[in-house]
Amino acid sequence: MAATKASLDVELEQWAKNSGFGTIVSSKPSGSSGWASFRKVTVDKPGAPEFFVKSSKRTCKEMFEGEALGLKAMFECSKGEDGLRIPEVFHYGDYADGTGSFLVMEFLNLAGRSDDYALGKAMARMHLAGPSKESGNPDGRFGFNMDNTIGGTPQPNDWTAGGSTDDWVGFFRDRRIGHQLDLAGDSACSKIWADIAPRLGALFEDVDVKPSLLHGDLWSGNIGSVEGRPTIYDPATYWGHHEAEWGMSWCAGFGKAFWDGYRSVIPEDEGFLNRKPLYDAYHQLNHYNLFGGGYIGSARGDLQSVKRCLDSMGA
Repeated sequence: MAATKASLDVELEQWAKNSGFGTIVSSKPSGSSGWASFRKVTVDKPGAPEFFVKSSKRTCKEMFEGEALGLKAMFECSKGEDGLRIPEVFHYGDYADGTGSFLVMEFLNLAGRSDDYALGKAMARMHLAGPSKESGNPDGRFGFNMDNTIGGTPQPNDWTAGGSTDDWVGFFRDRRIGHQLDLAGDSACSKIWADIAPRLGALFEDVDVKPSLLHGDLWSGNIGSVEGRPTIYDPATYWGHHEAEWGMSWCAGFGKAFWDGYRSVIPEDEGFLNRKPLYDAYHQLNHYNLFGGGYIGSARGDLQSVKRCLDSMGA
């Protein structure tokens, strides 16, 4: 552990100097998770921000690259006074000696969740920000620059060929539900899905799905505020249908104020309630793959709801 700390100190000193931030004057431990350690770092350059540093013994590709790219995309898509307060990413990479990796971002004084109406509006603003080179999606497709993780589960994000509704249906069918079912190995869910999958497009008739930047794992534990402005963090970012953002709403506590804020910018599309169990199923399956237990029953119920809807449509 001592070698890793020494390596991080060397890397931070070199980064601060090369980036024009001067000399590090303070580097204090600020907690840890099961896979990374955190530090709050200050420098001597006047007017420079404080920095939040994550470090790990694992490689940057494994640990921080996906998070960094996700935060950079959310930062780009949330600019403006009524946008989300997303920390700016300054650096991410491996230690020169190969013993670990680190991520440097803006330090935010996080507080609890505050104005849910403002949160709803800010989420809608991010969802409406169009794909661009600056946000990492110059071709306007579904997916992301790299595979990442949702919790500890691998999340495949290969770009689709295009940005049409059909492209989205194929992406969610194969790289979201199909992928989680392969991991789960539950024969009952897989049997229902085999019936649903060929008919999935019927849920999206008359809906023009456009790529929106998604946080991807939005629940109450990933929502807060900074000086009264809403913020979200610990993303599993990708470009997808904006409705897919609400697949974790069963543990996010979104009430009337939130939805009033969101719907003031993005009205509800026809068939939203029919598609919601599909998006819920992805996260229920992921929770089963992470934790086991009764989540598989919830996933099965969601898929059965989708099947009943498709049956009633005669699809």
